[in-house]
Amino acid sequence: MATKIRLQRHGKKGKPFYYIVVADARAPRDGRFIERLGSYNPNTNPATINIDFDKTFEWVNNGAQPTDTCRAILSYKGVLYKKHLQGGVAKGALTQEQADEKFTAWTDQKEGKISGKKTTLSTTKEENRNAALAAEAKKKEERAAAIAAKNTPPAEEAPAADEAEAAEESPEATV
Repeated sequence: MATKIRLQRHGKKGKPFYYIVVADARAPRDGRFIERLGSYNPNTNPATINIDFDKTFEWVNNGAQPTDTCRAILSYKGVLYKKHLQGGVAKGALTQEQADEKFTAWTDQKEGKISGKKTTLSTTKEENRNAALAAEAKKKEERAAAIAAKNTPPAEEAPAADEAEAAEESPEATV
């Protein structure tokens, strides 16, 4: 029986949510499956991926073929890298301790990248929010000034304008 690791779609229209499942290759996409390995939510930024690492690793070692999208997800989580390292151990290229050390170093680096992206996204979001608030406050002040100018009586503005014109005319007469 040919088994595939693939996505099973759930969620409403425009808001997909996927389960990562092991299924017979002949079964329908959202149909019968053998085992559920985890979930994938592309609606969040960065996408949320929850998988049972050990079960997934066991299925990949037993020959289950991931689809293209699942291959990318498993690569992102390190399942395929661990399989690659275990192949090196089986061939005698490295010891189990070396493989474990390489995998933990890779995992730490990957977690650092993910946390860096999350902090960058949150700071960018906060900066955009502050800029929008500042623009809104400026627009509010402009509106208040326009309303205040509109509500002032025109009689007060006319004498001030006449005085300014008289001051301009007197220097010209003296020259």
